[in-house]
Amino acid sequence: MSKSITARRLTAAVLSAGALTAVLTVPVSAAEHRPHRPDVQISDVQYDSPGRDDRSNRSLNKEWVEITNQSRRAVNLNGWTLEDEDGHTYTFDHYRLDGRATVRVHTGQGRDTRRDVYQDRRHYVWDNRSDTATLHNDRGRTVDTESWGRNRGNRR
Repeated sequence: MSKSITARRLTAAVLSAGALTAVLTVPVSAAEHRPHRPDVQISDVQYDSPGRDDRSNRSLNKEWVEITNQSRRAVNLNGWTLEDEDGHTYTFDHYRLDGRATVRVHTGQGRDTRRDVYQDRRHYVWDNRSDTATLHNDRGRTVDTESWGRNRGNRR
């Protein structure tokens, strides 16, 4: 009779453990289906520099893309790229984005700082009517995109 009671207790313990495991795995699998917003993302784009497009350095630098690190930890952006639909690419070189910080990537020429970096171009990059800015990490994986115009809502 004691073997029967032991067997029942063991069976009950196994079933309880199985039920507990099932309860604990439901939230994990549900979390996997939520859309994940990257820690580093394109937070704003000024694709149409204010005023007349005269290709002056001042006008070129009023065309920019902001990249924001939403996490508390700094992220090494060395080798990360920012690209438009036509393949114009800016590559971050030896740049570390602090936690909860934003960097503005200007089209024209200038001196890089912690808050502003420059592509050193003499022509506009971002199309005023429609374009897509794509941020890739150093492994070439897409981290975030931002589209406007006819491409709005069509994320890569």
